[in-house]
Amino acid sequence: MSENKTLDNLMEAFAGESQANKKYMAYAKKAEQEGKLNAAKLFRAAADAETIHALKEFEVAGKISTTADNLKDAVAGETYEYKEMYPPFIKEAEAEGNKAAVRIFTFAMKAEEVHARLYQEALENLDETEEVFYYLCPVCGNIEKAVPERCSICGAKGDRFIKY
Repeated sequence: MSENKTLDNLMEAFAGESQANKKYMAYAKKAEQEGKLNAAKLFRAAADAETIHALKEFEVAGKISTTADNLKDAVAGETYEYKEMYPPFIKEAEAEGNKAAVRIFTFAMKAEEVHARLYQEALENLDETEEVFYYLCPVCGNIEKAVPERCSICGAKGDRFIKY
């Protein structure tokens, strides 16, 4: 009984710490825009601390497996998001007339489909040793294997993409 409760607690802590990381990153970005650089640095340091907590909690919960299994999990998660999660979110936002939400949900849905494909491709080529580079669109989260002239999802210029 207590072991299951501890696992539940680890996963709840993981979720909370993960959300705090993103929230503090958003706060840091806003502080930078306002010229409040000391606050921005503190938010970034705290965000990184929350990431440390989340990663350890996820590990202790036993949620990290082999790379092949982790890729399969990632394919399943991304596929769920683009096929099942985002479509009703988009419909609800459209019904409410929230164009900004429709836009961001649509960008995310399309990017998640790309992510699922890339994870599947990585799984199929797991033993390949030739280095692959990925390029992230900082606007919509699309990932490409080559820098495009423009993002196929949101139209951002390719020179804005971040190399990994």
